[in-house]
Amino acid sequence: QVHLVESGGGSVQAGGSLRLSCAASANIYSTYCMGWFRQTPGQERKGVVYIHVGGGSTYYADSVKGRFTTFRDNAQNTLYLQMTDLKPEDTAMYYCAATSRCPPILNKYSGTLYNLGYWGQGTQVTVSS
Repeated sequence: QVHLVESGGGSVQAGGSLRLSCAASANIYSTYCMGWFRQTPGQERKGVVYIHVGGGSTYYADSVKGRFTTFRDNAQNTLYLQMTDLKPEDTAMYYCAATSRCPPILNKYSGTLYNLGYWGQGTQVTVSS
């Protein structure tokens, strides 16, 4: 069983930056994929970034491309999401997820592969204008 714990959320003004962390309680195998999702009240959860733990394919949603970067510290068993040039529309609860159902190429359709995977409890990001 893998437990994921997110941290780093908070309130920031538009144009600011935040770094989210996702610490895993156990080793995430290099064959796994991890990802960041976000959700606002009354809306469906949306995938933001998907990444191969072992390196290779990474997918960024168009809405965050060029502003968000994900990277992993394998020694710390932690996934990070560096968010820059934040906009009010980035306001959401952000979730980290991991799945063993990891395709060779990640794209916008890969989000459903995480449904039966491991999820964190979320961390709130609020961006004010």
